[in-house]
Amino acid sequence: MTDKITFEDFAKVDIRAGTVVDAQPFPEARKPAIKLWVDFGAELGVRKSSAQITDHYAPEEVVGRTVMAVVNFPPRQIGPFMSEILVLGFGDEAGAIVLVAPDQTVPNGARLA
Repeated sequence: MTDKITFEDFAKVDIRAGTVVDAQPFPEARKPAIKLWVDFGAELGVRKSSAQITDHYAPEEVVGRTVMAVVNFPPRQIGPFMSEILVLGFGDEAGAIVLVAPDQTVPNGARLA
């Protein structure tokens, strides 16, 4: 079990829903990854991320999917690519990442409540 946090700590993490509008292979990454462009609506716009999701997803399969992401981390340089968000997922039994998504339609930019 991890250390306990306060609700105020949790409230600092800005997790939003967005639609993947573009996805491309990322052969320059040290670990297999896909470059994602995610639309979070008018307030946040399109943000990009490098996601290690190649075990379960191909780039063409994720375009149009709703994903969840942390949008308030500072940008991080991943090789030649600047990642602006952290797309969320769970590791399966083998450790391969499975994307997190709402089970019903929500607007782009909806914040996790």
